Amino acid sequence: MVLVRLLVLSLFHMSLVGSQPTQSQQQASSPTHPSGEQSPLGTGNLSFPWSRLRLPRYIIPLHYHLLLHPNLTSLSFTGSVQIQIDVQNNTNWVVLHSKGLQISKATILDQNLAHLSDQVLPVLHNPSHEQIGIFSPRVLSNGQKYFLYIEFGAKLAEGFYGFYKSTYRTSTGETRTLASTHFEPTSARMAFPCFDEPGFKANFSIRIRRSPEYISLSNMPVKTVEVDDGLLEDQFDASVKMSTYLVAFVICDFKSVTATTSSGVQVSIYAAPEKWQQTRYALEVAVKMLDFYEEYFNIHYPLPKQGTLCSVLYLIAIPDFQSGAMENWGLTTYRETSLLFDPLTSSISDQLWVTMVIGHELAHQWFGNLVTMEWWNDIWLNEGFARYMEYISVEATYPDLKVEEYLLHTCFAAVGHDSLNSSRPISSPAENPTQIKQMFDTVSYDKGACVLHMLRHFLSDDVFQSGIVRYLRKYSYRNAHNQDLWDSLANVQTQTTVIVVKGDFISGKHCYSSSQASKNAVREHLDLTAMMNTWTLQKGIPLVTVTRKGPRLLLRQDRFLRTVLPSDPLWSTFFLWHIPLTYKTDASSTIHRHLMTTHTDSIHIGEEVNWVKVNTDMTGYYVVHYEDGGWDEMTKLLLENHTALSYKDRTHLIHNAFQLVTAGHLSLDKALDLIGYLQLETHTVPLLQGLGYLEAFYRMIEKRNEFDLTRNLGTYILRFFRAVINQQTWSDSGSVSERRLRSDVLSLACHLDDPPCLDRARQSFKDWLQSNGTLNLPTDVAETVYSVGAQDDHGWASLLHTYNISLSAAQKNKILFALTCSRDANKLQRLLELGLEGKVIRSQDLSSLILMVARNPQGHHLAWNFVKKNWDTLVEKGLSLIVICLCVFFVNECVFDLQVQLFFESIKEQASQLRATQVALDNMQKNLRWFQRNLETLRNWLNKQMQ
Repeated sequence: MVLVRLLVLSLFHMSLVGSQPTQSQQQASSPTHPSGEQSPLGTGNLSFPWSRLRLPRYIIPLHYHLLLHPNLTSLSFTGSVQIQIDVQNNTNWVVLHSKGLQISKATILDQNLAHLSDQVLPVLHNPSHEQIGIFSPRVLSNGQKYFLYIEFGAKLAEGFYGFYKSTYRTSTGETRTLASTHFEPTSARMAFPCFDEPGFKANFSIRIRRSPEYISLSNMPVKTVEVDDGLLEDQFDASVKMSTYLVAFVICDFKSVTATTSSGVQVSIYAAPEKWQQTRYALEVAVKMLDFYEEYFNIHYPLPKQGTLCSVLYLIAIPDFQSGAMENWGLTTYRETSLLFDPLTSSISDQLWVTMVIGHELAHQWFGNLVTMEWWNDIWLNEGFARYMEYISVEATYPDLKVEEYLLHTCFAAVGHDSLNSSRPISSPAENPTQIKQMFDTVSYDKGACVLHMLRHFLSDDVFQSGIVRYLRKYSYRNAHNQDLWDSLANVQTQTTVIVVKGDFISGKHCYSSSQASKNAVREHLDLTAMMNTWTLQKGIPLVTVTRKGPRLLLRQDRFLRTVLPSDPLWSTFFLWHIPLTYKTDASSTIHRHLMTTHTDSIHIGEEVNWVKVNTDMTGYYVVHYEDGGWDEMTKLLLENHTALSYKDRTHLIHNAFQLVTAGHLSLDKALDLIGYLQLETHTVPLLQGLGYLEAFYRMIEKRNEFDLTRNLGTYILRFFRAVINQQTWSDSGSVSERRLRSDVLSLACHLDDPPCLDRARQSFKDWLQSNGTLNLPTDVAETVYSVGAQDDHGWASLLHTYNISLSAAQKNKILFALTCSRDANKLQRLLELGLEGKVIRSQDLSSLILMVARNPQGHHLAWNFVKKNWDTLVEKGLSLIVICLCVFFVNECVFDLQVQLFFESIKEQASQLRATQVALDNMQKNLRWFQRNLETLRNWLNKQMQ
C-alpha cells in the first residue's frame, strides 16, 4: 500500500504486548461435547468462547466460496460465504471475524455437505474484538474438514474501508455510484465473515451478481452467466492461496485500455469513462514494470493462467480513496492522482509519482502477496521492500526520470521521524486494529527502504538480489518473518565469501580481489542476523562522531536525538548498532569500508589525507558529526572544490549539518556558512536541499510575527538565489531535474513577493482566465500561477469553479493548493467547511486540506480550531492522526502550553490508543527548542549578511 505523500500523514503505533495462546489455552477456551451429543441451542446459556484479539489457531480456513449481490441503488449488499475449514482440535466453536454485518443464517456441514444440525446455529458476537462465535451442537473433530456456511448483509460502508460506496460526477453534472473495497489491514471482516489475519491464507472463489449496466472486477479472470431477474453473475476463477486483506472487488461502469506483457499477462487500466484517455501512460508503465519484475525476481507474475484464460492484472482509479494505492492481488486500486496522467495538466512530478506508485504496487505482487509477513509487526517486510523497489524499478525502466535523486529524501524523512524520542523499532508489537493501522508509517516505509538500501550496498547488488529471490521462492504462497529473510540472504552470502580485514569488509567486487585480500585477511561468516537485529529490533538512528587524530580517524556511536535536553540522562549510549561505514578521502578514488560493532573504534587513514567524508553517497543509515574543526574543513572543501564530492555527498553534508543544529551539536551559523557555496552549485538536489532549509526557517518565523527577521531572511534568500531565479523559464522545457528546480524556485520566489515573479505569474493567470479554459498553463508552473491568481476575489472564485468541474485530478490538486494560499481567513474557513461537507472537496482530501491551510500563516489557528471543533467527526472519518502533522506548525510556547496540552488532556481516552500524540508533542518541542537555541544566532548572522 502506498501512503499519500503530498503532505505526509504518518501513522504511528502504540505497543501492547500480546501473546499467542498455547494449545492448552486454546482447548480450554473451546467447550466440547462427546461426538454426536446434542447440547441446548438457546444462546442464553452460552458465553463467548474466546477472549483474545488474535483468533485461535486450531481452525484453519482452506477455501472461501463467496457470493455477493451489491445494490447500488439501495447502497446495500447481501451475500453468503461457504468456508472449507480444517479442524485441528476437538471443539464446538468456530470463532472468526465479522464487523458491522447482519448475520441471518449460520450452518456447519460435513465433508459430504450434510448438515451437522437441523436447527439454526447460535451466533454470538464480540463487537469489541470484531469477532463472532458459531456454536455447533455436534463436536467438530480433530483432523476433519467441514464447511461453514453463513448468510449476511450490510449497508455499503461510508468512508474508505471495507466494502464501501464511491461516486463520481460526469461533465454533465450527473452523479454516478460505484462500490469498491479496501481491506488492508483489518477490514475484509466488514465485507464478509472471515479469518481476517494475514497468516490464514486460503483460496477464494468469488461470484458477484450485478445489473447489466455495470461491470465487476476481482482478483482473477472472469466468465459471466445470466441469472434470474435480468441479473448477470460474474464467476471469478479460484484464486491462489492469499491473505484476506488482498481480496478485492469493484462494481462500476468504468472503461479500460488493455495491453499484454512479453510473458502473456493481460494488463488493463480502468477509470471513469470521461477519464479513459488519461490511462495510457499507466498502461505503458505497468507493462514495462511487470516485465522488469519478472526478470528481476526470476519468478513469473504469481497469478497463473487459468485454463484458456490469460493471467490478468487490473489497475483501477477509484474516485474516493484515502491512501495512495493498494496492492490487492491482481486488482490494484489507486487514487486518481496515483494512476491517471493528463499531459495537458500533469507535471513532471505528477508523472514521476504515478510511475513510482505503480512500481510500488507491482513490487507487492511478489513482496507481500506471494510472500506475506506472518503478522503485522513485520509489515515493513511488505512496505519497506515495495518502497525500495520503487527506486530500483523506475531507475531500470525510466532512467530519464532520475529517480535516484529522490532516494536521499526518503532517507531524510526516515531520519526526521527516527530521531524523535517517540520513534519505534521497525519490527514492533501490534495487536488491535488501531495499533495495526499505526504500523503503516514512516518507519515501515521509509526507514525500511533505507535499511534495505544499506544492506544491498553492504552485501553487493548480486548477493542482495539472489538472496531475495531465494526468499521469495522458499516462502511462495506462505508467510515469513524477519529471520527468514536474513537466513535467505546469509545462505547466498556464504557462497560468495565475505572478507573481513581488521574491521573492514569487502564483498564481491569492492576494493580488492580475493587473492589480494587473502594476504592480510581472515575469512569469516558475518552474523547477518546479529547485524540486522540492531536495525530492526531497536528504535532510532545512530550518530557517528568523527575526530581526526594524526593518521587515525576516531569514531564514536550514540543514538541521534533531536529532542534531547541537557538535563536528560545519557541513556542513548545504551544503543549499539552494527554500522557498515563507508568513507572517502582526497588521497584516492577508493570507497573505503569498515564495519563498526562497538561504541568506539578507530581507522588508520594515513597522514597524507587532507579531508575525509564519511557515509559515501549516504548509502548508510546514520548521521555523521565532524568534531574538532571537521565541519570547517567540509565548508572549505565545498567552497574551493565542491565537485570533489558527489552531488549525493554534498546533499548529505547539508542535511546532516542542519539536523545537528536542531539537536544542539552544531551552531546554526556553521551550517549556514556550509551552504554558502551554493552560488557555485549546478546540481538540482543539493541546491534544493539548502534552499529547502532556508524556506523552512522562513515559514516558521513568519508564523511568529517576527516581522523584521522575516523580511531580512526573505530578502537574503532572493538575493542569494537571484541568479538561479533569473535563469528559470516559465515553460515545461528541460530535463526532469531542471523542471523540478523550476517548480520549486519560482514557487518560493512568488511566495517571497519577488516582483518579477509576481508580474509574470499575474499575467499568465490573466491570460488563462481570459481564454475560458482553452489555454493550458505550463504544468511545471501552473500551481505557482494559480497561487498568485488566488490572491484576489475574482481569481479565487474562478479557481474554485474550475476545481469543481475539472476532470483532471492533477489539476484539481494544484488548484486546491492555490486556494489555500489565500490571505483571506474567510476563504480559508470556507474551504475547511467544504472539505468537511465532502461534496465539492472530497473527504479523501480533507487531511491534506487541513494541513495546507495550517501551512498558511493566516490559516494556522483556523486549522487548529477546526480540528478541535470537529474532532469527533474527524475521528469517525479516520483522520484523528492529523494532529501529528498539524502540531508541526506550532512555533509558539504559549500556544503549546495552553492549547495543545489542554486539547490532548480532553481527548485522553482516545489519545491513549495513539502514539500520535507523543509524536506530535515531540515535534512541537523540537520546534520550540530550535527557536530557543537558534533564533538570535539567525538574527545576528543575517544582520552580518545584509551589511
